Amino acid sequence: MHRSTVLAVVVGVLLSPMSGALPATASDPTPLPADPNARVAITALDTAGRVLAGDATPTDPSATVALRDLWVSRPDLSGSEALEASSLLARPTDGADDPFANGYTVPSESQCGEHVCVHYVPTTADAPPSLDWVALNLTTMENVYEREVNQLGFRPPRGDGNKGGDKKLDVYLKDLGTGLYGYCAAEFRKKARTASGFCVLDNDYAATQFPSQTPENNLAVTAAHEFFHAVQYSYDYNEDPWMLESTATWMEEQVADDVNDNRQYLQYSQLQAGYVSLDAFSTTYGFQYGNWIFWEYLTSRWNTGFVKKAWEAAGSLRGDGGRYSIEAIRSVLRKKKVSLTDVYADFAAANVTPSRSYAEAPGVPEFADPKVKADVTLSRAAKSDVVRTKLDHLSADAMHVRPGGDLHGTKWKLRVSVRAPSRAAPAGRLLIHKLDGTVGTRTLSFRRGRAHALVPFSSSSVAAISVSFANVSTRFRCGTGTDFACHGKARDEDQKFVVTTRALKKHKRR
Repeated sequence: MHRSTVLAVVVGVLLSPMSGALPATASDPTPLPADPNARVAITALDTAGRVLAGDATPTDPSATVALRDLWVSRPDLSGSEALEASSLLARPTDGADDPFANGYTVPSESQCGEHVCVHYVPTTADAPPSLDWVALNLTTMENVYEREVNQLGFRPPRGDGNKGGDKKLDVYLKDLGTGLYGYCAAEFRKKARTASGFCVLDNDYAATQFPSQTPENNLAVTAAHEFFHAVQYSYDYNEDPWMLESTATWMEEQVADDVNDNRQYLQYSQLQAGYVSLDAFSTTYGFQYGNWIFWEYLTSRWNTGFVKKAWEAAGSLRGDGGRYSIEAIRSVLRKKKVSLTDVYADFAAANVTPSRSYAEAPGVPEFADPKVKADVTLSRAAKSDVVRTKLDHLSADAMHVRPGGDLHGTKWKLRVSVRAPSRAAPAGRLLIHKLDGTVGTRTLSFRRGRAHALVPFSSSSVAAISVSFANVSTRFRCGTGTDFACHGKARDEDQKFVVTTRALKKHKRR
């Protein structure tokens, strides 16, 4: 993906693409001990080493997950492995002894505001271009704090004692190399699954390394995104990775709406690929970033407080819900007296015509109408069509059915039948696109895996009927080590959907 933002719940400085090679133990698998916890920790260490060295295998997780796993597992490491993990996981001010060459090599200085301290070095390749740039970083981070904490009401980052000199959030400026914009990292465990941490941002966002935006714009969106990860650590640092990343990318819209950098991820989202599960965490395509559009849909339907309530439902402190991502969303919707099944079906239908569904969509290429499973035209000679497909959990697809020119007059109807296993919690919507530009919506009501509807289908008044259908199953076997919701394995994958459409002409009874 364009922005290789590492948003891990980890302790320390990440290996930039310009850094030296990792020690052999980071790339060569270490013999696994008998203790199961130690085996998990050693595997996490080896995996993190491979991922950060650029030697990830097709089965390795992203750097975010790999480093989070290493941080969580670090107490189970000992000896040289523990030292190696500590070397991977260190603040820039931990110095030049870091064998990964990520520490500052000269004494640092700082500028501090009410809530944030920005640390930098005056010389070496890590130095910012000017003190004015340091001041801009501080102002930007303070403004982000004001927006996310004081205005939107999210919890502030947990204090780190005097780790950076005081209890304020520490932000370090450092040359992170091409593509790595910054990260915020958890550091000290607090109550339940909360943690304090620190942030690292690139020292200048030079155009040679970050050509897609101006340095100021890159700073604005990165600060909004990364700071929200520090906020998330005040709820649950071990939350599902798709929720961590999608809400942080949504936050860019709330803080730096005019930059629109997060639009680049929409090609990898349910807006353009609804058949990929909502909670997917893809190291290749980054659906966890693109699916910020789901939170945008929820907050446009209700308000920005929805995300705050979802994080409270997912949080680990007393009074929080302690739920994993999908269950947290469901609990918020339950209080609004709507079901996740209905809301997800509405979301999937909205994505069939995004230019009508999202305020910023008209005229924006990233919101162009997505591809559908089928686009058919029915006529007197070809009155029916059948589409067969398979859907995984929390995914959707659609088809368009158009009346041929010979289906004129008011008597033509379209009968739509959808068949799917009941365990898939099937849901669907019909969108009736009229020639006058209006769009009507009908709900497909499923009973025992079957749904039927009859709608107007005259070419004199109807341009097309869109059939949107979804697998809204949320049944998981949790704790199986995946990157999906609750680290679980979905129980209702690859479910068969059959959509039959038939043009009918109703005759008067004699």
